[in-house]
Amino acid sequence: MHVLTDNAGLLVRASGTTLLLSLGGGALAAIIGLLVGVARMAPVPILRRTGAGYVEIIRNTPLTVAFFIIVFVLPQLGVTIASYTLAAIITLGIYTAAFVAEAVRSGVNTIGRGQAEAARALGLSFAEGMRFIIIPQALRAVVPPLASVWIALVKNTSIAAGFGVLELTASSQRIFFLDPASVVSTLLWIAAAYLVIILGSAFGFRVLENRLGVAR
Repeated sequence: MHVLTDNAGLLVRASGTTLLLSLGGGALAAIIGLLVGVARMAPVPILRRTGAGYVEIIRNTPLTVAFFIIVFVLPQLGVTIASYTLAAIITLGIYTAAFVAEAVRSGVNTIGRGQAEAARALGLSFAEGMRFIIIPQALRAVVPPLASVWIALVKNTSIAAGFGVLELTASSQRIFFLDPASVVSTLLWIAAAYLVIILGSAFGFRVLENRLGVAR
């Protein structure tokens, strides 16, 4: 218990940073992922190829390598990012967007082709059909895979510890340095903090899925 009381301020700040990385990266991933997912199904060949290329490149690149590129390589090319925390959010967002795009595409594929044909018959463009007809119907199918993507994102925030960001994993390393005897107790507290975030998020996704199911 003394680990928690002696380092309460540090753990609170680290927990807040982990939530910031998760929410910021998740919001960016949702925007980019939706755009890329729709592009992969667009009737324009160059959009489909660009979307597919993005997904394949990102999914086959280790997240640590992506962090190195954003944090160290981009500044060498003249692209300056205000802080390591912002760089981590951008990296997590860009990386996770590839998985969001695949979840969106798989959800849309559960909708019958007749829906798209009906949208065209009504005079709607591809973008309008996606926005008003296809995507709303695909939401329920998209929620479960997005929950898995979100959980992976929360756990991936730990990689930011190696790039100057004081989140939960980094806080544990600092506590180990100050008090080597507290390794086990500190790891238990850090694991509990991750569990609270992940299980709370999983519950929220289940509620959302149930509500969409009723609405449908």
